Amino acid sequence: MNLNLGEMAEGAFMEQFNIELKKVLANIADPNTDPKKARKITLTAILKADENRDIVNFEVQCKATLVPAKPIATKIIIDRDKDGSIVGAELKSGVKGQLFIDDDGQIRDDTGKVINFKK
Repeated sequence: MNLNLGEMAEGAFMEQFNIELKKVLANIADPNTDPKKARKITLTAILKADENRDIVNFEVQCKATLVPAKPIATKIIIDRDKDGSIVGAELKSGVKGQLFIDDDGQIRDDTGKVINFKK
């Protein structure tokens, strides 16, 4: 047999594989993904002969299966405004109603709004 997948279609099949391999390697290096889960590159070859069976259309498709990013979670405080409508805000302090000091030394409420204590 004189066929070499790496040389066929002027090297386009291998080029396609290398593009998908780069995606897989970037996905492995991404700290937001699980490093232990397997990634996969699937190379699909489709061959269709003509009526005389002397010419074959040969297609190759390469597809990477990546690991999705890990879920990111937060908490939302649900309350009602003065009109009785439901409102929500991200819980920044960790506990509803708790104040906290941010990295700049400012005191903030549980939603992250700056609290100004007047003397």
